[in-house]
This record gives sequence, structure tokens and C-alpha cells, in this order.
Amino acid sequence: MRKVLIDTSAYSHLLRGSTEILDLLGRADIVYLSVFVLGELFAGFKGGSKESANKELLERFLRRPTVRILSATRETAEVFAEIKHRLRRAGTPIPLNDVWIAAHAVETGSVLVTFDPHFRKIAGLRLWDIGQLQ
Repeated sequence: MRKVLIDTSAYSHLLRGSTEILDLLGRADIVYLSVFVLGELFAGFKGGSKESANKELLERFLRRPTVRILSATRETAEVFAEIKHRLRRAGTPIPLNDVWIAAHAVETGSVLVTFDPHFRKIAGLRLWDIGQLQ
């Protein structure tokens, strides 16, 4: 089963018409969206002039049969703690929300679809390369 988790940057690229992201989502069996990504998206919508239109596009995306929203669980918190600890020890911190998003990707065994290079600092995290679903 091909599982992907898209982060905020990937969703933004999708909205801008990225055919690579659209193709990837079409080939995935499950597309996860972390509750932390939802929070980032809602916060971004608040600062823009198209809040209602952006929310409606997001709702349509969330209604797709392959899309699942991930809530944080105790397991997510334990994976988060391990990732954050390793990053701190290595002296390579990343934004806190992104640690949570990475924890969701690890917890679900998903490929993280992102355009943010700092995710490469997380050992063992499966990251997407354009044109390839790992």
C-alpha cells in the first residue's frame, strides 16, 4: 500500500497547480493530512483575502475518498519525543510543528511529501522525490 503524508508546502504546491503533486496523490492509496498541517493551513487562510474560498477548496480535498486526517495520539507523542531528542542531540533543530508532522509520517509508515529541506535532518524519515513514490 502506498501511503503519503503531505505537508503544508506540498498542499500549497497542489493549489498552485503542481502536476507532480497531483500525479503523486492520484497514485497513492492513502493520503494523510496531519492535524498540525490543518492548523498551519487554517492560520494561513486567516491572513489572506480568500479565507472562505481556501477553506472550501480544503474541504473538497478532505472529502476525497483516499484522504485521511491524522490526530495526535500517545504513539505520535512518543515518536515526536524521540525525533525531537535526536535533533536536539545532533544540534539540528527544526520547527516544532514539523517535528509533529514527521512523527505522523514515521508513525504511519508514510512517505512525507514536502518541499522543506530541513526534514532531511531526520534520520529514517522517508521523503518524496519528484516523480517517484518510494
